[in-house]
Amino acid sequence: MTHKEKADQLLHQQYHCSQALFGAFADDFGLDLKTAFRISTCFGGGMRQGGTCGCITASLLVLGMAFGFYDSQDRELEVYGNKKTEDFIRRFSEKMEGAVCCRDILGKDISKPEEMAQIRKDGLILKKCPRASNASIEILEEMLTEYLKNAAESSIDLDDIPENEMQRVFKGIRKLNRFRRNVNNLLYSSDKEIGFIQFDIRKFKIINDLYGEKFGNEVLEFTLHELESICNEKQFFINLRSDVFMVVTEYKTEAELVDFIQNLDRKIGSFKNVKLQMVYGVYTVEDRGMELRQMEDRAAMARKAAKNIVLSNILFYREQFKESLYNRKFIEENLQAAIAGRQFMMYLQPKYSIAKNEIIGAEALVRWRHPERGMIYPDQFIPVIEENGFIQKVDYYIWEEACRFIRKCKDAGIVPCPVSVNMSRIHLRDNECVGVLSDLIQAYAIPKRLLELEITETADDQQISRKALQLKEEGFTLLMDDFGSGYSSLNVLLETPFDVIKLDRKFIENMMISKKGRLILEQGVSMADKLRLGLLAEGVETREQIELLQSIGCDQVQGYYYARPMPEEEFFELLKEQRRTPEAMPED
Repeated sequence: MTHKEKADQLLHQQYHCSQALFGAFADDFGLDLKTAFRISTCFGGGMRQGGTCGCITASLLVLGMAFGFYDSQDRELEVYGNKKTEDFIRRFSEKMEGAVCCRDILGKDISKPEEMAQIRKDGLILKKCPRASNASIEILEEMLTEYLKNAAESSIDLDDIPENEMQRVFKGIRKLNRFRRNVNNLLYSSDKEIGFIQFDIRKFKIINDLYGEKFGNEVLEFTLHELESICNEKQFFINLRSDVFMVVTEYKTEAELVDFIQNLDRKIGSFKNVKLQMVYGVYTVEDRGMELRQMEDRAAMARKAAKNIVLSNILFYREQFKESLYNRKFIEENLQAAIAGRQFMMYLQPKYSIAKNEIIGAEALVRWRHPERGMIYPDQFIPVIEENGFIQKVDYYIWEEACRFIRKCKDAGIVPCPVSVNMSRIHLRDNECVGVLSDLIQAYAIPKRLLELEITETADDQQISRKALQLKEEGFTLLMDDFGSGYSSLNVLLETPFDVIKLDRKFIENMMISKKGRLILEQGVSMADKLRLGLLAEGVETREQIELLQSIGCDQVQGYYYARPMPEEEFFELLKEQRRTPEAMPED
């Protein structure tokens, strides 16, 4: 039963809204209903005076217990709690159109006996309170999921979690809070040095792709089991997300700390004859008064930097990593304003026909022009928004910009070219993207064939293949992006109904350095032709590449040889010169 269903059931059993809402979350905190009712009743005084809605007081109880607001002497936690309180009340007020008091929601004052009698007679509680209760639960579930994402760099997204499985989020929050309480106690009680070790498994995605997600989950369970056997009572560990783990341990010397990591590495270096390569980032605590999250962030930065070194898989944090942390925080704190203020811009990179020497399409790309920092390039913000899930909002924004541009061309009397937009794995795993795309197509009244969807090649994944097939059946054109950059391209061609293959730039470069490479490229073009697939070469920069591609029958190209990505206004003018026509764009 979902939280909404539980709350609704309790309201129908004549419990007031504070009891019903907190009771709906009782199981998540291991409380029986009787105890939950007692707690919520103690905090429902404002509601009984016709003041603050009981849904608000109950919701703040849920947030306080979930986020661990348990120490009134912890100034930082108090400030954090106040911010979350303000955030909830702001969201509640928006959903309820300014109504935050019982008398505003019910239209009657429950503190007055005669009005309370009228409330019961008219059944106003069952008519009005469910709206406030449902709004509260929606906000709570959003905030709890956001918290888990931000706190643990979690890949969990609310759209991926059925409503009746929100306990998974609570379980993750409880684990994280317990881990942090233990670490805080260690920091304040130990007279030894303290080290934060964060590690992940190199190329874990490829392990999932090659051996399947079930095997990948077994690897994670194996890692947790080994950590449990290795770590003592003063060494705390947690699986933050996917294949990312954190261990906090005390130690006497740095050599002892390295020995611990190397022993761990030997223990988890192989599973079922599959070699596992770990990458370790280490932060040794110098200031125990530092915010715990900052310590965790430093270990994370060292881990990410360790991926770029060859001689060792262990890297200790260095102060110059701070800039990376500050940039990340700046990006995360400015994302909402960037969307609201239209700071994200669509750039378009033309696709050309070699034979005709004319534009045949364009790829929509995102750029971020910040009012103070100026241009922030994709390599700086894309990794951040992919991790925190904000890429979904950015993609939706660019999808709409592409549709708007196609409509603009039609209204200007220009026969538009197809514009392709990127679809991440997030979209292919949710149940929303098909509806969003269809709504945009309808809103801007454009043919579906003009909005093409680029999907980065991935290994055999039945869920993604089904979603791609659904998009194909809806009438969209599918492009496989970065063909040749992964391990399972041919398998994907069998499973997913692509219309066009985009050859990866590095794949083309590698194929050009030998006769064997050119033969492979030539056979690839021939295969695409036999499979009736379109073929487009990415990253084309030289005349030599153009001549080779033309000689083997690949006519469609995209790259700096013809044009760099450009603002949509510039592309519009380029297209207008080539395609201006007095005729309106043909409809499907």
